[in-house]
Amino acid sequence: MDSVTLASFPFLNGASAMAERLGADLESLLQSAAYEDARSRGRQRVLDALRQSDVSDISLQAANEFERLLEMMSYTYARMIVSAIDDRFLTKRYALAESVRLDRNLGHILSQGGEETVISVARELNVSAVSTPKGLMMPFTDFLRFSARIKSTDWKLVNTEVFDGYVYLPGPSFCRVLQNALQDRLDSELPFDLPPEVEASVRPSATTISEELEELKSRYSAEGLGEVTADLFPPCMRTLLANTQNGMNLPHSGRFALTSFLHNLGMSSEEILLLFSESPDFDESKTLYQIRHITGESSGTEYTAPECATMKTHGICYEPDKLCGSEKVNHPLVYYRRKAYLERRNQKD
Repeated sequence: MDSVTLASFPFLNGASAMAERLGADLESLLQSAAYEDARSRGRQRVLDALRQSDVSDISLQAANEFERLLEMMSYTYARMIVSAIDDRFLTKRYALAESVRLDRNLGHILSQGGEETVISVARELNVSAVSTPKGLMMPFTDFLRFSARIKSTDWKLVNTEVFDGYVYLPGPSFCRVLQNALQDRLDSELPFDLPPEVEASVRPSATTISEELEELKSRYSAEGLGEVTADLFPPCMRTLLANTQNGMNLPHSGRFALTSFLHNLGMSSEEILLLFSESPDFDESKTLYQIRHITGESSGTEYTAPECATMKTHGICYEPDKLCGSEKVNHPLVYYRRKAYLERRNQKD
């Protein structure tokens, strides 16, 4: 692959080969003044991830080969910073940001007729992509592996076109699957162990970014959740809440259900916002807009949490317990009130 492509997708094996060919090494990246731009760009990659869940692009077409090398090395330096900080929220946020950048850049390449490049990138992400007269296709096993967490009905296998075990996907959807593939890879690779001398070299950059990370997290601390008692939540809401607090992305139906449920229990929009702040793709303004729409502050329509049958339909009814099976319990709010009543009765006994 050419150096522009390798700089655009620095996780490719060819990027390491190019760095070796040009004599780049770890010591130079960490210490040499010639690589200060790579270190600066590496810090910016992590800050971009933290601030906007994306990594900004720089112009590579007009750059010379050494400038493209610096872009590749900045990716290596960013990964070392993330590993030195070793924070789950930052790691997932960084993995998401790099994969969002991948999606955007692959989409641009496809629009320019670069199917072969997209196929090469896909194969390095363990997706066996092929080009057909109809368009790009991948084995249905790869499709299922990397699209499982996309909960929209449009992404169900029954709603795709399958030919001899291969799934046809329009360009944007194909790139979206590859986004998930890279995100999964980075999430599994990071953080990695750093030798003491490397950790010491990266520490100043890591410390500065850690301070901004802690400032961001402190704005959305889990304190102040009022009188709502999570122990009384039905299993579905406990699972959705736990996934949110563990930095996992919820499907749209899950976000709607949890938001409306918490609002119905009396939590404010700001308190609900605290919970979603741990999500790796958290966007304060967008999330608050969605919350205020569901709570009726901006839409004029106050939504109620879905009933149990609807939760089952959307695949977000998790591990129902004995109380869920009671004929009196057909709604998460009914579960909450019923369990609160049983708790009070047990305390009196």
